[in-house]
Amino acid sequence: MKQKLMAFMVLMTIITTPLFAQTPLTKIGYTNVDLLILRLPESKKMQNELEVTKAQLDKALGETYKEAQEKYEAYQKNGANMTEVIRADKQKELENLQTRIQEMQNNAQQSLQAKQQQLIEPILTKVNNAIQEVGKENGFMYILNMDAGANTTPIILYAGSEELSVTNLILKKLGIDPDKVETAPAPAATTPAASKPAAAPAATPKKK
Repeated sequence: MKQKLMAFMVLMTIITTPLFAQTPLTKIGYTNVDLLILRLPESKKMQNELEVTKAQLDKALGETYKEAQEKYEAYQKNGANMTEVIRADKQKELENLQTRIQEMQNNAQQSLQAKQQQLIEPILTKVNNAIQEVGKENGFMYILNMDAGANTTPIILYAGSEELSVTNLILKKLGIDPDKVETAPAPAATTPAASKPAAAPAATPKKK
């Protein structure tokens, strides 16, 4: 009986040993890509450029809105004394200004978004390259992102150990001291300050 038991144990050892030997522990790390981006000096430069571009777009919008507002106020003041032809021309001019302001707002928003995309592309490439290098140098099978982006579910919902975080390794690879870093402010909103279009007259004033 003992001989059969020993033979069985030896057989189980022979069967299971290769299984454990062929299943190495998968090394997985995590980081926060948004945090990495914000800590790069390039992010502060991007923020400054976006603010300058936004200010320029807002200025152009403000000047057009001011022109429309002044013309609308002049129409309200003098419209009753205008001939039908002149009054119709002024109404058409105000309507065209309203359309122009709306188009400027749409174009400005698209322009700012395109500018942001242009500026962030090389930053994303730089961060991705650092992640790839850290992964290869440290034998990680996967490096996951803690934050999947605004209004989305994070890829990692729970991390049981800070030792799995590779953020500091990536920062060092990027040439940044994790203990001596200032986080850049979040990128500016990609929507220029909206200006309220001048309202066209709802009804044609009657001549006195």
